[in-house]
Amino acid sequence: MNQMNFFYENLLIIPFITFFLTVIWKGILIKIKTGKVEISQSFGSWGMPSVHSSVVVSLATAIALKHGIASDYFALAITMTVIIIYDAINVRYEAWLHASAINTLLWKVKFKESLWHLPSEAFAGSMLWIFIATLMYYM
Repeated sequence: MNQMNFFYENLLIIPFITFFLTVIWKGILIKIKTGKVEISQSFGSWGMPSVHSSVVVSLATAIALKHGIASDYFALAITMTVIIIYDAINVRYEAWLHASAINTLLWKVKFKESLWHLPSEAFAGSMLWIFIATLMYYM
């Protein structure tokens, strides 16, 4: 194992960095797509890339690099990662279906419908932060 660096001596820093960089990346993609700066949408719970996926995957990757994939820490991290990504894609999709149906039936009440991620959004966030967490390991 290589000599520990600042990021791996303080693992909690990696998901915080991931969160802020993913929000910035999401904001840039929204600006490119719409031509407007939409800060509230950058922090939103939908869209490309998935902030949820990015954060948990970066932490799981960091734990795998620091403690190994056979460690109890990695087992906990990967379990948490799978649950959060499943929720971001599937459970919140079902919530979106319910919100859409309710909004159709009740014209005066509006429930938030932009709740879920496409699998490609979760995948994009995940893959980038595996790379970033690995890069931070060798810094």
